[in-house]
Amino acid sequence: MQHHAEPTGVLGCLVAVVAEAAGLGVWLHGAGPGVRGSFEGQRDWSLLYVELPLLLLALPALTVTAWGLTGAALRDRTELPTRTAASAATSALTLALLSWAGLAWLDGRVGGVLQDG
Repeated sequence: MQHHAEPTGVLGCLVAVVAEAAGLGVWLHGAGPGVRGSFEGQRDWSLLYVELPLLLLALPALTVTAWGLTGAALRDRTELPTRTAASAATSALTLALLSWAGLAWLDGRVGGVLQDG
């Protein structure tokens, strides 16, 4: 039986890059008002050293973990295209849920300033 190399490394890196961009986008949207001082001119600098690293590290790590676990769970059960599609769907769902949770967290941290913008 001939073993074909799976493109999981390249696709995993692509998933990580997309998740990194999503994490940065979530942070910019959610934390922007707090960093700019939109609420009575008060700036919350902890958004820079707590939430920013958390979103930039956790979103890609958890999304790539979802990608890898899905691929590993289906490795001996399905063919490569099905595994890739399932891993992509799981990663997209994970990223969407984590992005939503990040926005909800930042909305609470910034004090609901997002409703005004």
